[in-house]
Amino acid sequence: MTDHRKALTNGLRDLADFLDSNPGIPVPLHGVPIHYFPPTADDAEMTAAIDQIASLLGSPVSQDYHYKTGIPFGPVVYEAIAVFAAKRAQYEADSTYFGCVTPDNADAAAQSHPKSDRDGATGRDRNRIRSR
Repeated sequence: MTDHRKALTNGLRDLADFLDSNPGIPVPLHGVPIHYFPPTADDAEMTAAIDQIASLLGSPVSQDYHYKTGIPFGPVVYEAIAVFAAKRAQYEADSTYFGCVTPDNADAAAQSHPKSDRDGATGRDRNRIRSR
């Protein structure tokens, strides 16, 4: 077992023990995903990697948005996901203008959604971030 793998599994056990020992600490309502992404390669190599993982898990492969397989452990799910070249290229294209377009009145836009913004920051967090 690699040091990284051992550290990850120990960390998961430590987290479970910590949450069991501290019932007042809230936990996610909608589960916890553990995602593995194979190294970026051509689509055929990434397909083969996901197929091999599916065989080890005994789980089916799905190709809805990405090529993936997974297995649930209650509300925790392990998923192996391949993001194919076309999806990576689309993401890059979609991200081209990120941060370049802002509303005419950014403060008014923030007030229309005071609880959180796109990144989940609260109004207080946004003010702290702006003041840096």
